[in-house]
Amino acid sequence: MTKKIFCVCLWLCLFYALAYPQTDRVQIDNLPLFKKQDRILILVPHPDDETIACAGIIQQAIDSGANIRVVYLTNGEHNQFAFIVYEKRIPLRKSEFIHLGEVRRKEAIEAMKLLGLGENNLIFLGYPDSGTFAIFAKHWQEVSPFKTMLTRVSSVPYRENRSFGAPYKGESILADLESIIGEYQPNKIFVSHPADANLDHKALYLFLQVALADLNKDIPRPEIYPYLVHWVGWPLPRRYHPELPLIPPEQFADTSIHWFKQELAGAQIDNKYQAILSYKSQTESSAFYLLSFARRNELFSDYPDVEPKQKEFLGESAMYTGSDAEGGASSLGQGRVTYSVEEDALLIRIDKMQIRGSKMSFGFYLFGYSYKKPFPSMSKIRIILKGRKIRVWDANKLVEPQGLRVESGDDWLVLAVPVRVLGDPDFVLACAKTYAALFSVNTSAFRKISLKK
Repeated sequence: MTKKIFCVCLWLCLFYALAYPQTDRVQIDNLPLFKKQDRILILVPHPDDETIACAGIIQQAIDSGANIRVVYLTNGEHNQFAFIVYEKRIPLRKSEFIHLGEVRRKEAIEAMKLLGLGENNLIFLGYPDSGTFAIFAKHWQEVSPFKTMLTRVSSVPYRENRSFGAPYKGESILADLESIIGEYQPNKIFVSHPADANLDHKALYLFLQVALADLNKDIPRPEIYPYLVHWVGWPLPRRYHPELPLIPPEQFADTSIHWFKQELAGAQIDNKYQAILSYKSQTESSAFYLLSFARRNELFSDYPDVEPKQKEFLGESAMYTGSDAEGGASSLGQGRVTYSVEEDALLIRIDKMQIRGSKMSFGFYLFGYSYKKPFPSMSKIRIILKGRKIRVWDANKLVEPQGLRVESGDDWLVLAVPVRVLGDPDFVLACAKTYAALFSVNTSAFRKISLKK
């Protein structure tokens, strides 16, 4: 049996290495050294993200004498499989799921203690694990708060958290982030990546973009360093390999993304290893994955803003193959997304792959931001194209597809969206997806598309 398991694991590693290769063909610059006057803010979707992505950052910031804060968007209570393995029981009651979030909070405190950071440097918000993207896309203003499927609550249930009692609405999360950033005034922010496959990771990046736009006249613009965690088949090989570098996935090789790395000393890698293991609720089921981030360096990258031009598609964004969560890999190929403008419309082009025997459909998220209007009142547009049918939602309301146009060829598609549909924004946070049948095949990173100069 042991030999069979070994052979299966070896086959899976070879499959992922071929299907989702990593690359050393991109330029990776060293992250600027920390200084004593730095004010560093690390924003994380779930407890353990700060350790697997930024444990080296935390240690080197402390060594330099810099100020540092870590903010947890959720308590991570939704990972029921990990807790079934950890506690040897199936959580069913609301109180049990809240207990899971309290366990992960305590683990985060212990992990940060191992890295040299005290509890007074940690801020726990407690918004719903696996629900924050839905909040960003749908739950603003008069719309009722998001209600979780597992905890069956619609407000922060953790009494020890800063946001206890806050309703699960976009205004709550945005107000918390703006308050923290406005008070602390960081000059460097580390945050989850806009291309991350996990929806909470996408959501935190989006909330940060809106918060910084709202605060643009109140604080100096901080440097932003997104970190990647969830990407199908990455990093490889799995398990603990402190002798290896962490290198980007192959899909980023020919894009405009700019990579930075932070080198870790031997003792810092050891400390990161121990801090990861302090998340016992997660490592009992996923140590092989989490420990694969304890390597010689940490990686950070972001896309530049896209400033589209007429008749020229810019801002290429690779579309990764897979699902919106860790795992669920597909080997159906890659695509790319680019942007242009035409009179009063934003043009989105998808260069799509051919999938024989499958009917393709396409999805788009378009979140407009205006410096003249409150973001909660702006349109939150979701578009689905299936054949000749166009369906458009503004938040959770189905609306008429006024003025939308579609042109397509054998291996490309262009969607024209009037800017008035988006609320006449200054910029748009945009993402595209492709589907085969009912399954998501490719998803692009969220890009910031500047529409006004």
